[in-house]
Amino acid sequence: MRKFVVSILILVLVAIIVVLSDPFKNRIGESDVIYYTSESISYPPEKDTLLVMTWNIKFGGARINFFFDCFGKRSLMTGQEVMQNLGGIGDFVSNTRPDILFIQEVDRDSKRSAFVDQVQWLLNNTHLNYAVYAPQWKSLHIPSDSLGKMNSGLAILSRWPLQEAGIISLPRIKKQNFILKYFYLRRCVLECKTVINGKPLVLLTTHTEPYAKDGTKKNQLEKIFSHLQKLDSLKSTFIIGGDFNALPPGTLITRKFPDSVCDKSEFDADDYSGETLWMEPFYHHFNAAVPLMEYQADNSKFFTHTVDGNGYWNRKLDYLFTNADFVPGSHITYQSTDNGGYYTIPLSDHCAISVKFVMP
Repeated sequence: MRKFVVSILILVLVAIIVVLSDPFKNRIGESDVIYYTSESISYPPEKDTLLVMTWNIKFGGARINFFFDCFGKRSLMTGQEVMQNLGGIGDFVSNTRPDILFIQEVDRDSKRSAFVDQVQWLLNNTHLNYAVYAPQWKSLHIPSDSLGKMNSGLAILSRWPLQEAGIISLPRIKKQNFILKYFYLRRCVLECKTVINGKPLVLLTTHTEPYAKDGTKKNQLEKIFSHLQKLDSLKSTFIIGGDFNALPPGTLITRKFPDSVCDKSEFDADDYSGETLWMEPFYHHFNAAVPLMEYQADNSKFFTHTVDGNGYWNRKLDYLFTNADFVPGSHITYQSTDNGGYYTIPLSDHCAISVKFVMP
């Protein structure tokens, strides 16, 4: 019995040393922010309105059934799969031509996506010129599900130069053992600035926690909202786009979604019934791309997510907000060819949304 206790204590001590010394380089800081420039720059004309878009691109995974969806067991892609999927994403971006693009779940130098730098690829193969990137999940080696090396996170792509990029760290899940917490994602907001027609504009993107059961997501949303309030009080014009992993107020179906097959697993994100008011402050204080009354009149027209590769969108998790103005009625949720003429469901488990932004 004494030997067993000693062995356990040694294992715990080793684990603590590993976490404190960060041998896998999992910690994320300002030095991890990366600036990108396209191989060829196409200068945009002066514009009074901008087309802004947000899209969770699922690290170029398209509709492959990965282990975390519980429809399959895949964790890695071949280089051919990655390039084919990125080709579809690039075609969509080139056809819709956003001026500003917020993307979530974008990979660079990750084993699961054949080590392709997806940010640089998108710049080189679309009309966009500049980008900033910040990881939310970074490790020299993830020792589970064959994931290996990981560098995945958030990016902001723009036709105009970007500057003063930084990371706002978000609260982490408390109810995790320290080894799991060490290797787990570190959620954040990526923020930067640009200047268009001589006017400054703050751009932000985020991707909050989908799986926490301890109020972590609520704490993350509150911190994001508080930061936006601060920007607003400073008279800084901002646009934020991202995957908030929360439903709008007035959503009719909040649990038991038809594609939720991860019953009682760590990847179960099926019950939002206790979260119905968490997005309300954003709608109350800022302008949304899709007005709340319009969403509440017909939820299904604005759904943006499904985990079923053979299913259809069944909940709205993706948003664009500003403290300035969007052009009324200019929003598009790219669910199918009936919404903007481009079919996005084969390209990701999220569909893109866009809106026209009025330069102040």
